[in-house]
Amino acid sequence: MNNYKLAPTLLVAALLATGCSFIPRMDKTELPVSGQYPIATAETNAPAADIPWQNFYTDPRLQQIIGMTLENNRDLQVAVLNIEQARAQYDIQRSQLYPEIGASASASRARSPLTGGYVNTYTVGLGLASWEIDFWGRIRSMKEQALAQYLATEEGRKGTQISLIAAVANTWLNLQADEELLDISRRTLQTREESIKLAKLRFDAGAASELDFRQAQTLTETARATLAEQTRKRDLDINALTLLVGQQVPQELLASLKGKKLTDLPPLADVPAGLPSDLLLRRPDIRAAEQQMIAANASIGAARALFFPNISLTASAGFANTELSDLFQSSSKFFSIGPSLYLPIFNAGRNQANLEVAQATKKIAAAQYDKSIQTAFREVSDSLVSRRSLVDQLAAQQAQVDAVSAQFKLSDLRYRNGVSSYLDLLDAQRTLFTAEQAVVQVRLALMQNQVNLYKVVGGGWSPEDERAAANAVPNRGDRANATAQ
Repeated sequence: MNNYKLAPTLLVAALLATGCSFIPRMDKTELPVSGQYPIATAETNAPAADIPWQNFYTDPRLQQIIGMTLENNRDLQVAVLNIEQARAQYDIQRSQLYPEIGASASASRARSPLTGGYVNTYTVGLGLASWEIDFWGRIRSMKEQALAQYLATEEGRKGTQISLIAAVANTWLNLQADEELLDISRRTLQTREESIKLAKLRFDAGAASELDFRQAQTLTETARATLAEQTRKRDLDINALTLLVGQQVPQELLASLKGKKLTDLPPLADVPAGLPSDLLLRRPDIRAAEQQMIAANASIGAARALFFPNISLTASAGFANTELSDLFQSSSKFFSIGPSLYLPIFNAGRNQANLEVAQATKKIAAAQYDKSIQTAFREVSDSLVSRRSLVDQLAAQQAQVDAVSAQFKLSDLRYRNGVSSYLDLLDAQRTLFTAEQAVVQVRLALMQNQVNLYKVVGGGWSPEDERAAANAVPNRGDRANATAQ
């Protein structure tokens, strides 16, 4: 009877004892970058990360392709499965806080040293396996570590989606630029084929030299080779988009790009950069690095707890009898409970080494956290600098095309009338072709810069995605309670 009275007292004492924690308190550090970007704009009050990707990419065709990508891309599927794996690891670690109870049954036959005969023993009941009472917070520290690693994996999934959406958008823009460059190459080839006919007629009539004819022929074949190269690039970009989407892109979507220009695409939403401090809240890689730092900090608490006694509890209750027929009689009931304590005295410095590893890991995680902030700051700054320069460059390139186009028309007219040499016409053709290609390339770079800026500030994650992720996080209250301790 005394055992029955003692059991509740021990269980209550065990539960009350689990309130200690050796996890170091994490103090906030200063931002390892400037509080402002090198190029400050008037639009830095509303971060672009607050814009859902459905509102940023206004082209319905691109929205459809992004939707297909989020459903079928294999890298994103792996990222989601990594989350499920991390969540299961967290559940495994959390389960160690609770005792493991199981049913057991046994039968044995042994020779009695007192009577010299054989005695049968039958038992059946419930048992509590050796349960470590988390007096020093070791298990809770490891649970906190597993939770932080789970959250880091979730942020990794967000980062994968953001990068994936940007890659799809950039490839889509590349395809449209390919189609525009193909159109320029076709028109240039057609113009040069007309020029070679004119040069042949003038050569046959003795009004021009064979040199003019051969120069026209060279320029025509150059345009033909360029057309073949542009066709190859377009086909490779289609293959790249197919891989990103994870399935064949509908032909009607690809066909809709033919004969169009980059300027015909629906415009992307404006991209406000926000402030560097916004990156801490919105960049998944920074948030993942922060969670890894929290996980490393929690591992210090677990390592410190190993220096203190390990207290565990075992218990069992059920029926035991030498006769199977009398096993479930009231006289066969039994109950046992027993705490145990183990205090490490000598382990060749293993516990100290574990603690030093945990402390070094935390320092590494802190350095990686600072580096992720600095990298993000540089990426946003680069995008802002490039945006300003590309706008000016595009305006200059477009003005050059207008000027060269007028020059080509004049050169063509002067050559047909025999006023200037064919060399002037060839030079105007080459310059116009190069200038038209340059405009497309600069415009593509400007649009992709806008996509990249949206990505590097953390854009590409919609409120629906955020709510779904929040619902999947296990016991956010556990994080608050652990931090408070």
